[in-house]
Amino acid sequence: MKKILIAVTFLSLITGCKKEYYNVGPTGDVDEGAIYTTTGNAANVINGIYRYLYSRYSAQNQPGQGGVMLMLDFMGEDLHQANATWYTPGNGTGGWVNQKNDSYLYVEYPFRLYYRCIGNANALIENIDAAEGTDADKKRLKGEALTMRAWAYFNLVQIFAQRYDATAVPNSQLGVSMPLSALEVKLPRSTVEEVYTQINKDLADAITNFGTASPAKSGAAFKSHLNLKSAWAIRARVALTMQNYVNAAAYAQQVITLGGHSLMTNAQYQAGFNDLSNPEWIWGAYVQDDQGDTFGSYMGQISYNGNTTYVRGTPKRINSALYDQLTATDVRKTMWEPAPTAVNFPLPASNFSRSPYMSRKFSIRNLPTIGDVPYIRLAEMYLIMAEAYAKTPGKEVDARAALFTLAVNRDPSYVLSTNSGQALIDEIMFHRRVDFWAEGLRFFDLKRLNQPLDRTVVPNYVSASGGGTLQVPAGSNLWQFAIPIAEIQANPNTVPNP
Repeated sequence: MKKILIAVTFLSLITGCKKEYYNVGPTGDVDEGAIYTTTGNAANVINGIYRYLYSRYSAQNQPGQGGVMLMLDFMGEDLHQANATWYTPGNGTGGWVNQKNDSYLYVEYPFRLYYRCIGNANALIENIDAAEGTDADKKRLKGEALTMRAWAYFNLVQIFAQRYDATAVPNSQLGVSMPLSALEVKLPRSTVEEVYTQINKDLADAITNFGTASPAKSGAAFKSHLNLKSAWAIRARVALTMQNYVNAAAYAQQVITLGGHSLMTNAQYQAGFNDLSNPEWIWGAYVQDDQGDTFGSYMGQISYNGNTTYVRGTPKRINSALYDQLTATDVRKTMWEPAPTAVNFPLPASNFSRSPYMSRKFSIRNLPTIGDVPYIRLAEMYLIMAEAYAKTPGKEVDARAALFTLAVNRDPSYVLSTNSGQALIDEIMFHRRVDFWAEGLRFFDLKRLNQPLDRTVVPNYVSASGGGTLQVPAGSNLWQFAIPIAEIQANPNTVPNP
């Protein structure tokens, strides 16, 4: 797995969004075309993208994709802390003000992160067919690049555009600009419908390429790299977001049918969410012990025992009303401590703080504050199936069955649900909120479902920690991040968000 770290200098470290996405070598003295002369060289481009996804962007609380996941979850009501600091009004978007500031660093952060991934993916897609190497390797690399591009655009359109509305097809609201070539710059913003159409095309093309490619000895064979199952999983996410529930269920089922993954045991659930070898993880970041960033890592933000000032001084807490719904036999009940003490919640040193309902879900795998980052887990596929079936006429029996598979794994005392209609949907969403706490789904769920944010129903939410913002109406312009001012100034064909 060490191969995912080589030649990271091919990845861009510059500040531009839609040009010069990658450096050509350690000193910039190698012809760009040399990168794609062989599939072995070209693999370094995709490897660099994966490395970039868990590298610090510019601040401590910007550890690549993991930082975006946390930033968005802090905009919800289930992940919070007792004071305003990282991710909240101090240095983040949890106060629901800074995401509308076009010059704010935390607006630029996800925008540039995903466009850098897209730029490198575009270059690989354009050049890989002419590379020297086997047809199977070319198809595999193209499949990875297409999946990466689709996933990056999917994140961008959810963050910077209005939600997709299945009752308003074609969705003509402005999406994001969509370069599909390394040479395309200064494009106008495509519509939301156009972006989702391209996302689905890329995923379908990726699946075709993966389907004819043999697994690599390194790379796609490892869960740190995108592969056939992760492409289907992302496709299921996309269909759910588009309210295409029939396809969402079918795509999620396809991931399960492909096999190779299983729901984790209760012991594995309590092991710290820090190891990519976990059988439930479909895609994630593998962080080598000698390649970590103590302060600018995912575990440096969300773990309870990482060696950072933020971790030591600011425990991460769960919505107490959500926690109280968990049964005593549910393993997830052990992930948070409502009244932590030195006895029931030992910590590495006396300078670590405790706070009611603090999390022990994430723990470091090793020092210095090392741990892998979960991007997609098998549990999500069961929950996508359950939600999609629950919203498909005549499929509630299937919805209950899909939910049961996950819920009884977490709680051996769980019995098959008898709920119907909205009560069944609410039960499914409860499991989704608890199981994926701090894994980056809550903001997207509220937005895709066109639901309001309401922190007034969270008994232990500290208003000051969110800058006093407790409610945000569904459909408000606040759900769209501002287009960064650097993009507005550099691209005369784009337009800002309201």
